[in-house]
Amino acid sequence: MEPELIEIVDEARRLAVTWPDARVCLDAAALRQASRAASELRRQIDGIALVLPADLHLTGLQPIGNYAVRLLFSDGHDRGIYPWSYLRELADLAPDDRTDQRHSWTTSPTA
Repeated sequence: MEPELIEIVDEARRLAVTWPDARVCLDAAALRQASRAASELRRQIDGIALVLPADLHLTGLQPIGNYAVRLLFSDGHDRGIYPWSYLRELADLAPDDRTDQRHSWTTSPTA
């Protein structure tokens, strides 16, 4: 299922995702820790802890085709691609309905 709207909210500390049946907010630090980038998977395999700065926040997002979004983080990490199915999986683990629009990207064209 494709989200209808993705927004960076709450002073860039959260990502709000609006699905046809729900709206959830995901914490930037949780998203950063959940990155499936090859470098992050290697770090996990090697048992190296991820130390995140206290002020970690999202600095941007980029659509990847019609199946995913790349999230950009203030610590310089910009290699994680979050397919819709993975975002939904993460969203199902941390539901929240807070809103505060800052930057947004809609997955469907506007008229």
